[in-house]
Amino acid sequence: MEVTKSHTYDAPISKVIDMFANNDAIVDRYSGMGHHEIEIRECELGADSLHIESSRVVDIDLPGFAKKVLSPTNTMVQTDTWQLDGDKWRGTFTVDVIGAPVEMKGRMSLTPDGEQTIHEVTIDMKVKVPLVGGKIADWVGKNEAPKTLDQEFAAGDSWLAAHA
Repeated sequence: MEVTKSHTYDAPISKVIDMFANNDAIVDRYSGMGHHEIEIRECELGADSLHIESSRVVDIDLPGFAKKVLSPTNTMVQTDTWQLDGDKWRGTFTVDVIGAPVEMKGRMSLTPDGEQTIHEVTIDMKVKVPLVGGKIADWVGKNEAPKTLDQEFAAGDSWLAAHA
């Protein structure tokens, strides 16, 4: 299941990258989404790169058919790698859902648009469970993934407005 969403931040790209590289902004984003036990394992911003590794515990209200094969509470370890490419930033991410038969990865980009920044994210998810894996991935792609991205974009808007 692949999901793509984009959002425009009312801030220049340099401010958006600074937000992504800010430990407090990362913790605020995840805690605002109801995640807990948030740990920033690594966050390194260079002149043309950004690498972030974080861990968090996430609770999901699973549909009945998924509760038989997945836990509603999972530890997720996310690794984001960004690279400056001309005037854009391009990145990839992986999310390791500890102990679950889930594979989640994706691509992201930040594109300047005057004093604004367009953030595009594509998530690719597979659930490796016979018979119901595709149904679970489809449910996540239509429900949890878009909701999560909207929450992340809103958290970014709030952070940028508060730290203008």
